[in-house]
Amino acid sequence: MTQKAVSYARWTSHVNHVNASNTMQSWLTDQMSLTVKLMQCCDCFRVQRLMQGNARVLQDEMQAIGLPRCIEVQQREVLLRCDEQAVVYAHTVVPLTATASDWPFFGRLGDRSLGTTLFGDPRVRRGELQYARLATDHPLMRRAAKALGVAITAPLFARRCLYRRRRGLLLVTEVFLPAIEQVASVSRVIQP
Repeated sequence: MTQKAVSYARWTSHVNHVNASNTMQSWLTDQMSLTVKLMQCCDCFRVQRLMQGNARVLQDEMQAIGLPRCIEVQQREVLLRCDEQAVVYAHTVVPLTATASDWPFFGRLGDRSLGTTLFGDPRVRRGELQYARLATDHPLMRRAAKALGVAITAPLFARRCLYRRRRGLLLVTEVFLPAIEQVASVSRVIQP
């Protein structure tokens, strides 16, 4: 397989194009914060930060955030865990041209949820969701497998969304790991 095929996913604006089950479609298309949805499915939700720093943008991310070529961006990788089970690998990129006033919280998140911050800030505008089925040799799949310490042998579903705050752009990609099937059937109602 060529390098271009390895590093690029086919993103689509319609979930039917990725051939997901009804259960997976509900995870992919849900408009609420993924953090909130996951919290409803477990007793203990946590964010495990894997890395945060500068790195080269992926080819399919480059176009989504309007970069002219594959250059460095700010990057953050986390695992979202339900009852210690990793269920989502999340990857966020921010162009280096973004200022501290565009995304003042991004560098200080640590193990806190980005989603909570994004959905809680009225100045953040959310774009349309896009969907893909990532091949096992896609860079995000390889990173997720490394974080889990296991081989991922089947394609996984992912969604991504572009957020805007002031003049800054931020792209969040969420890859649904195999363990999502175990929490998909559990939904707890959060009492007020």
